[in-house]
Amino acid sequence: MIRRRRPAWTVTAIATLAACAALPAAAQAPLQITPPAAQPAPAAPKPTAPKPAPPRATKPVAPKPVEPTAAAPASPLTDTGVNPAAVIRGRAPDLAYGAYQRGQYLAAVAYATRRVEERGDPKAMTLLGELYLNGYGVPQDDARAAQWYKQAAGRGDAAAMYALASLRFTGRGGPQDRNEAVQLLASAAKLGYAPANYDLGLLYLDGKQFPQDFVRAAELFRVAADAGYADAQFALAGLYREGQGVAQNVREATRLVAAAASADHVDAIIEYAIALFNGTGTAKDEAAAAALFRKAARRGAAIAQNRLARILSVGRGVPADPVEAVKWHLIAKVRGDADPYLDEFMKRQPKDVLDAAQQAADRWLLDAAASRS
Repeated sequence: MIRRRRPAWTVTAIATLAACAALPAAAQAPLQITPPAAQPAPAAPKPTAPKPAPPRATKPVAPKPVEPTAAAPASPLTDTGVNPAAVIRGRAPDLAYGAYQRGQYLAAVAYATRRVEERGDPKAMTLLGELYLNGYGVPQDDARAAQWYKQAAGRGDAAAMYALASLRFTGRGGPQDRNEAVQLLASAAKLGYAPANYDLGLLYLDGKQFPQDFVRAAELFRVAADAGYADAQFALAGLYREGQGVAQNVREATRLVAAAASADHVDAIIEYAIALFNGTGTAKDEAAAAALFRKAARRGAAIAQNRLARILSVGRGVPADPVEAVKWHLIAKVRGDADPYLDEFMKRQPKDVLDAAQQAADRWLLDAAASRS
Protein backbone atom coordinates (compact mmCIF):
# COMPACT_ATOMS: atom_id res chain seq x y z
CA MET A 1 0.00 0.00 0.00
CA ILE A 2 1.19 3.50 -0.75
CA ARG A 3 0.71 5.87 2.17
CA ARG A 4 0.57 9.62 2.40
CA ARG A 5 0.78 12.29 5.05
CA ARG A 6 -1.58 15.16 5.77
CA PRO A 7 -0.86 18.15 3.49
CA ALA A 8 0.45 21.45 4.75
CA TRP A 9 -1.22 24.35 2.94
CA THR A 10 1.09 27.12 1.76
CA VAL A 11 0.99 30.05 -0.65
CA THR A 12 3.36 32.81 -1.67
CA ALA A 13 2.29 35.89 -3.56
CA ILE A 14 0.70 34.43 -6.66
CA ALA A 15 2.41 31.05 -6.40
CA THR A 16 0.55 27.81 -6.85
CA LEU A 17 -0.28 25.27 -4.17
CA ALA A 18 2.89 23.44 -3.16
CA ALA A 19 1.72 20.81 -0.69
CA CYS A 20 -1.66 19.77 -2.06
CA ALA A 21 -0.32 16.42 -3.27
CA ALA A 22 -0.01 15.14 0.32
CA LEU A 23 3.00 13.04 -0.50
CA PRO A 24 3.61 9.66 1.13
CA ALA A 25 5.55 8.66 4.25
CA ALA A 26 8.55 6.51 5.18
CA ALA A 27 9.49 3.24 3.49
CA GLN A 28 8.25 -0.09 4.78
CA ALA A 29 8.51 -3.68 3.51
CA PRO A 30 9.13 -4.02 -0.24
CA LEU A 31 5.81 -5.65 -1.18
CA GLN A 32 3.91 -2.72 0.27
CA ILE A 33 5.55 -0.43 -2.29
CA THR A 34 5.54 2.23 0.41
CA PRO A 35 7.42 5.35 -0.69
CA PRO A 36 10.37 6.92 1.07
CA ALA A 37 10.30 10.16 3.03
CA ALA A 38 8.08 12.74 1.44
CA GLN A 39 9.44 15.55 -0.62
CA PRO A 40 7.49 18.75 -1.07
CA ALA A 41 5.89 18.96 -4.47
CA PRO A 42 7.45 21.68 -6.61
CA ALA A 43 5.50 24.92 -6.85
CA ALA A 44 3.82 25.20 -10.17
CA PRO A 45 4.68 28.31 -12.14
CA LYS A 46 2.20 31.14 -12.19
CA PRO A 47 -0.14 30.74 -15.10
CA THR A 48 0.87 32.75 -18.14
CA ALA A 49 0.42 32.43 -21.83
CA PRO A 50 2.19 29.24 -23.02
CA LYS A 51 5.77 29.69 -24.13
CA PRO A 52 5.78 29.46 -27.89
CA ALA A 53 7.92 27.15 -29.96
CA PRO A 54 11.27 28.47 -31.21
CA PRO A 55 10.80 31.00 -34.00
CA ARG A 56 10.61 29.71 -37.53
CA ALA A 57 12.68 31.29 -40.23
CA THR A 58 10.27 33.91 -41.53
CA LYS A 59 10.48 37.43 -42.71
CA PRO A 60 8.43 39.21 -40.06
CA VAL A 61 6.60 42.46 -40.57
CA ALA A 62 8.60 45.26 -39.00
CA PRO A 63 6.61 46.75 -36.10
CA LYS A 64 5.65 50.39 -36.01
CA PRO A 65 6.57 51.76 -32.56
CA VAL A 66 3.60 52.84 -30.49
CA GLU A 67 3.33 54.17 -26.99
CA PRO A 68 0.68 52.65 -24.69
CA THR A 69 -1.89 55.40 -24.96
CA ALA A 70 -5.64 55.12 -24.94
CA ALA A 71 -6.63 54.58 -28.56
CA ALA A 72 -10.22 55.10 -29.62
CA PRO A 73 -11.93 51.84 -30.62
CA ALA A 74 -12.48 51.41 -34.34
CA SER A 75 -14.62 49.06 -36.37
CA PRO A 76 -13.74 45.36 -35.94
CA LEU A 77 -13.98 45.06 -39.73
CA THR A 78 -10.86 47.19 -40.33
CA ASP A 79 -8.28 44.47 -39.54
CA THR A 80 -6.33 44.08 -42.78
CA GLY A 81 -6.42 40.62 -44.26
CA VAL A 82 -9.50 39.44 -42.38
CA ASN A 83 -12.70 38.50 -44.15
CA PRO A 84 -15.42 40.85 -42.78
CA ALA A 85 -18.02 38.09 -43.06
CA ALA A 86 -15.85 35.88 -40.87
CA VAL A 87 -15.59 38.67 -38.29
CA ILE A 88 -19.36 39.07 -38.24
CA ARG A 89 -19.73 35.32 -37.69
CA GLY A 90 -17.17 35.52 -34.83
CA ARG A 91 -14.54 33.43 -36.60
CA ALA A 92 -11.91 36.05 -37.42
CA PRO A 93 -8.40 34.64 -36.97
CA ASP A 94 -6.25 36.23 -34.28
CA LEU A 95 -3.23 37.02 -36.44
CA ALA A 96 -1.25 38.57 -33.57
CA TYR A 97 -1.65 35.67 -31.18
CA GLY A 98 -1.16 33.16 -33.99
CA ALA A 99 2.19 34.76 -34.79
CA TYR A 100 3.06 34.71 -31.08
CA GLN A 101 2.28 31.01 -30.82
CA ARG A 102 4.49 30.28 -33.82
CA GLY A 103 7.38 32.22 -32.30
CA GLN A 104 7.16 35.00 -34.91
CA TYR A 105 7.50 37.71 -32.30
CA LEU A 106 8.19 40.70 -34.55
CA ALA A 107 5.10 39.87 -36.56
CA ALA A 108 3.11 39.49 -33.33
CA VAL A 109 4.26 42.97 -32.24
CA ALA A 110 3.27 44.41 -35.60
CA TYR A 111 -0.16 42.81 -35.70
CA ALA A 112 -0.93 43.67 -32.07
CA THR A 113 0.27 47.25 -32.52
CA ARG A 114 -1.96 47.69 -35.58
CA ARG A 115 -4.98 46.41 -33.69
CA VAL A 116 -4.30 48.84 -30.84
CA GLU A 117 -3.89 51.77 -33.23
CA GLU A 118 -6.96 50.92 -35.30
CA ARG A 119 -9.44 49.86 -32.64
CA GLY A 120 -7.93 49.98 -29.19
CA ASP A 121 -8.19 46.20 -28.85
CA PRO A 122 -7.60 45.23 -25.18
CA LYS A 123 -6.52 41.68 -26.07
CA ALA A 124 -3.83 43.10 -28.34
CA MET A 125 -2.72 45.33 -25.45
CA THR A 126 -2.49 42.27 -23.21
CA LEU A 127 -0.39 40.49 -25.82
CA LEU A 128 1.94 43.49 -26.06
CA GLY A 129 2.28 43.35 -22.28
CA GLU A 130 3.29 39.70 -22.53
CA LEU A 131 5.80 40.47 -25.27
CA TYR A 132 7.41 43.27 -23.25
CA LEU A 133 7.37 41.22 -20.05
CA ASN A 134 9.35 38.42 -21.70
CA GLY A 135 11.38 40.45 -24.18
CA TYR A 136 9.88 38.71 -27.21
CA GLY A 137 10.43 40.83 -30.33
CA VAL A 138 10.99 43.94 -28.20
CA PRO A 139 13.44 44.89 -25.45
CA GLN A 140 12.39 43.35 -22.14
CA ASP A 141 10.67 46.05 -20.09
CA ASP A 142 8.58 45.31 -17.00
CA ALA A 143 7.33 48.89 -16.76
CA ARG A 144 6.08 48.93 -20.36
CA ALA A 145 4.48 45.53 -19.79
CA ALA A 146 2.67 46.86 -16.74
CA GLN A 147 1.44 49.88 -18.73
CA TRP A 148 -0.02 47.68 -21.43
CA TYR A 149 -1.64 45.35 -18.89
CA LYS A 150 -3.11 48.34 -17.05
CA GLN A 151 -4.66 49.73 -20.23
CA ALA A 152 -6.14 46.35 -21.16
CA ALA A 153 -7.39 45.78 -17.61
CA GLY A 154 -9.12 49.16 -17.73
CA ARG A 155 -10.96 47.94 -20.83
CA GLY A 156 -12.16 44.81 -19.03
CA ASP A 157 -9.67 42.17 -20.15
CA ALA A 158 -9.51 39.52 -17.41
CA ALA A 159 -6.16 38.09 -18.54
CA ALA A 160 -4.61 41.55 -18.25
CA MET A 161 -6.08 42.00 -14.76
CA TYR A 162 -4.54 38.71 -13.73
CA ALA A 163 -1.14 39.53 -15.26
CA LEU A 164 -1.08 42.97 -13.65
CA ALA A 165 -2.03 41.43 -10.29
CA SER A 166 1.01 39.18 -10.57
CA LEU A 167 3.25 42.19 -11.16
CA ARG A 168 1.72 44.05 -8.22
CA PHE A 169 2.27 41.07 -5.93
CA THR A 170 5.95 40.91 -6.82
CA GLY A 171 6.70 44.59 -7.42
CA ARG A 172 7.79 44.07 -11.02
CA GLY A 173 7.17 46.98 -13.34
CA GLY A 174 6.01 49.23 -10.52
CA PRO A 175 5.41 49.40 -6.78
CA GLN A 176 4.48 46.27 -4.86
CA ASP A 177 0.85 46.56 -3.78
CA ARG A 178 -0.85 43.43 -2.49
CA ASN A 179 -4.17 45.22 -1.95
CA GLU A 180 -4.33 46.34 -5.57
CA ALA A 181 -3.24 42.86 -6.64
CA VAL A 182 -6.10 41.26 -4.71
CA GLN A 183 -8.60 43.73 -6.17
CA LEU A 184 -7.39 42.86 -9.65
CA LEU A 185 -7.66 39.15 -8.92
CA ALA A 186 -11.19 39.62 -7.62
CA SER A 187 -12.18 41.55 -10.75
CA ALA A 188 -10.74 38.86 -13.01
CA ALA A 189 -12.43 36.15 -10.96
CA LYS A 190 -15.82 37.86 -11.33
CA LEU A 191 -15.31 37.70 -15.08
CA GLY A 192 -14.84 33.93 -14.78
CA TYR A 193 -11.07 33.86 -15.25
CA ALA A 194 -10.14 30.47 -13.75
CA PRO A 195 -6.53 31.23 -12.69
CA ALA A 196 -7.78 34.24 -10.71
CA ASN A 197 -10.34 32.13 -8.84
CA TYR A 198 -7.62 29.60 -8.09
CA ASP A 199 -5.15 32.16 -6.76
CA LEU A 200 -7.80 33.80 -4.60
CA GLY A 201 -8.49 30.36 -3.17
CA LEU A 202 -4.81 30.04 -2.30
CA LEU A 203 -4.94 33.34 -0.45
CA TYR A 204 -7.87 32.09 1.64
CA LEU A 205 -5.90 28.96 2.45
CA ASP A 206 -2.88 31.01 3.41
CA GLY A 207 -4.81 33.19 5.85
CA LYS A 208 -2.56 36.25 5.56
CA GLN A 209 -4.29 38.54 3.11
CA PHE A 210 -7.68 37.31 4.41
CA PRO A 211 -8.69 35.30 7.47
CA GLN A 212 -8.10 31.63 6.69
CA ASP A 213 -11.30 30.17 5.27
CA PHE A 214 -11.29 26.66 3.82
CA VAL A 215 -14.94 26.87 2.80
CA ARG A 216 -14.34 29.99 0.72
CA ALA A 217 -11.17 28.46 -0.74
CA ALA A 218 -13.13 25.38 -1.79
CA GLU A 219 -15.79 27.56 -3.44
CA LEU A 220 -13.18 29.43 -5.45
CA PHE A 221 -11.33 26.26 -6.40
CA ARG A 222 -14.60 24.71 -7.54
CA VAL A 223 -15.30 27.57 -9.96
CA ALA A 224 -11.87 27.15 -11.53
CA ALA A 225 -12.05 23.35 -11.41
CA ASP A 226 -15.41 23.34 -13.20
CA ALA A 227 -13.79 25.47 -15.90
CA GLY A 228 -11.21 22.69 -16.39
CA TYR A 229 -8.29 24.38 -14.59
CA ALA A 230 -6.03 21.50 -13.54
CA ASP A 231 -4.30 23.25 -10.62
CA ALA A 232 -7.70 23.99 -9.09
CA GLN A 233 -8.90 20.43 -9.63
CA PHE A 234 -5.80 19.16 -7.85
CA ALA A 235 -6.18 21.64 -4.98
CA LEU A 236 -9.88 20.90 -4.52
CA ALA A 237 -9.08 17.18 -4.50
CA GLY A 238 -6.78 17.81 -1.54
CA LEU A 239 -9.60 19.50 0.36
CA TYR A 240 -11.98 16.63 -0.34
CA ARG A 241 -9.38 14.09 0.70
CA GLU A 242 -8.81 15.83 4.03
CA GLY A 243 -12.36 17.07 4.62
CA GLN A 244 -11.30 20.73 4.82
CA GLY A 245 -13.94 23.23 3.71
CA VAL A 246 -16.00 20.38 2.24
CA ALA A 247 -17.35 17.08 3.49
CA GLN A 248 -14.66 14.42 3.22
CA ASN A 249 -15.19 12.42 0.05
CA VAL A 250 -12.39 10.19 -1.16
CA ARG A 251 -14.18 9.27 -4.38
CA GLU A 252 -14.66 12.90 -5.33
CA ALA A 253 -11.02 13.59 -4.46
CA THR A 254 -9.91 10.80 -6.78
CA ARG A 255 -12.27 11.96 -9.54
CA LEU A 256 -10.77 15.45 -9.40
CA VAL A 257 -7.21 14.12 -9.34
CA ALA A 258 -8.03 11.98 -12.39
CA ALA A 259 -9.35 15.06 -14.20
CA ALA A 260 -6.18 17.01 -13.42
CA ALA A 261 -4.04 14.03 -14.46
CA SER A 262 -5.83 13.88 -17.81
CA ALA A 263 -4.70 17.49 -18.32
CA ASP A 264 -1.08 16.34 -17.84
CA HIS A 265 -0.67 17.81 -14.33
CA VAL A 266 2.40 15.89 -13.14
CA ASP A 267 1.61 15.87 -9.41
CA ALA A 268 -1.94 14.75 -10.22
CA ILE A 269 -0.59 11.94 -12.40
CA ILE A 270 1.41 10.68 -9.41
CA GLU A 271 -1.52 11.01 -7.01
CA TYR A 272 -3.89 9.25 -9.39
CA ALA A 273 -1.36 6.46 -9.87
CA ILE A 274 -1.21 6.03 -6.08
CA ALA A 275 -5.02 5.94 -5.91
CA LEU A 276 -5.18 3.32 -8.67
CA PHE A 277 -2.45 1.22 -7.11
CA ASN A 278 -4.20 1.19 -3.71
CA GLY A 279 -7.77 1.20 -5.01
CA THR A 280 -8.51 4.42 -3.13
CA GLY A 281 -11.67 6.08 -4.38
CA THR A 282 -11.54 4.04 -7.57
CA ALA A 283 -11.19 0.46 -8.76
CA LYS A 284 -7.76 -0.99 -8.05
CA ASP A 285 -5.64 -1.22 -11.21
CA GLU A 286 -1.94 -1.81 -10.66
CA ALA A 287 -1.16 -1.98 -14.38
CA ALA A 288 -2.73 1.44 -15.01
CA ALA A 289 -0.90 2.79 -11.96
CA ALA A 290 2.41 1.51 -13.30
CA ALA A 291 1.79 3.19 -16.66
CA LEU A 292 1.11 6.52 -14.93
CA PHE A 293 4.18 6.21 -12.70
CA ARG A 294 6.25 5.58 -15.83
CA LYS A 295 4.73 8.63 -17.55
CA ALA A 296 5.56 10.90 -14.62
CA ALA A 297 8.99 9.31 -14.21
CA ARG A 298 9.84 10.15 -17.81
CA ARG A 299 8.78 13.72 -17.08
CA GLY A 300 11.50 13.86 -14.41
CA ALA A 301 9.41 13.44 -11.23
CA ALA A 302 11.68 11.82 -8.66
CA ILE A 303 8.79 10.48 -6.59
CA ALA A 304 7.35 8.69 -9.61
CA GLN A 305 10.80 7.36 -10.50
CA ASN A 306 11.08 5.89 -7.03
CA ARG A 307 7.60 4.31 -7.11
CA LEU A 308 8.27 2.87 -10.54
CA ALA A 309 11.57 1.39 -9.32
CA ARG A 310 9.78 -0.27 -6.41
CA ILE A 311 7.03 -1.89 -8.48
CA LEU A 312 9.59 -3.02 -11.08
CA SER A 313 11.63 -4.60 -8.28
CA VAL A 314 8.73 -6.85 -7.23
CA GLY A 315 6.65 -7.10 -10.42
CA ARG A 316 3.45 -5.33 -9.36
CA GLY A 317 1.45 -4.07 -12.34
CA VAL A 318 4.41 -4.78 -14.62
CA PRO A 319 6.75 -7.75 -15.04
CA ALA A 320 9.67 -7.63 -12.61
CA ASP A 321 12.71 -6.04 -14.24
CA PRO A 322 15.80 -5.64 -12.04
CA VAL A 323 17.71 -3.57 -14.62
CA GLU A 324 14.88 -1.06 -15.00
CA ALA A 325 14.26 -1.02 -11.24
CA VAL A 326 17.88 -0.16 -10.47
CA LYS A 327 18.01 2.34 -13.35
CA TRP A 328 15.05 4.35 -12.03
CA HIS A 329 16.34 4.10 -8.47
CA LEU A 330 19.68 5.57 -9.56
CA ILE A 331 17.91 8.38 -11.43
CA ALA A 332 15.66 9.13 -8.45
CA LYS A 333 18.69 9.25 -6.14
CA VAL A 334 20.33 11.86 -8.37
CA ARG A 335 17.17 13.94 -7.87
CA GLY A 336 17.35 13.51 -4.10
CA ASP A 337 14.88 10.67 -3.52
CA ALA A 338 16.71 8.09 -1.41
CA ASP A 339 15.26 4.67 -0.55
CA PRO A 340 16.99 2.17 1.80
CA TYR A 341 14.87 -0.73 0.52
CA LEU A 342 16.03 -0.16 -3.06
CA ASP A 343 19.63 0.26 -1.87
CA GLU A 344 19.37 -3.23 -0.37
CA PHE A 345 17.72 -4.49 -3.56
CA MET A 346 20.70 -3.21 -5.54
CA LYS A 347 23.15 -5.02 -3.29
CA ARG A 348 21.51 -8.33 -4.15
CA GLN A 349 21.88 -7.85 -7.92
CA PRO A 350 24.69 -9.40 -10.00
CA LYS A 351 27.30 -7.18 -11.60
CA ASP A 352 25.87 -7.47 -15.12
CA VAL A 353 22.50 -6.12 -13.92
CA LEU A 354 24.15 -3.25 -12.07
CA ASP A 355 26.34 -2.35 -15.05
CA ALA A 356 23.40 -2.38 -17.47
CA ALA A 357 21.29 -0.29 -15.09
CA GLN A 358 24.05 2.25 -14.58
CA GLN A 359 24.56 2.66 -18.32
CA ALA A 360 20.82 3.07 -18.87
CA ALA A 361 20.57 5.64 -16.07
CA ASP A 362 23.53 7.60 -17.44
CA ARG A 363 21.97 7.69 -20.91
CA TRP A 364 18.64 8.87 -19.52
CA LEU A 365 20.24 11.62 -17.43
CA LEU A 366 22.33 12.83 -20.37
CA ASP A 367 19.30 12.92 -22.64
CA ALA A 368 17.29 14.76 -19.98
CA ALA A 369 20.05 17.35 -19.57
CA ALA A 370 20.31 17.82 -23.33
CA SER A 371 16.55 18.37 -23.65
CA ARG A 372 16.71 21.16 -21.04
CA SER A 373 19.61 22.97 -22.69
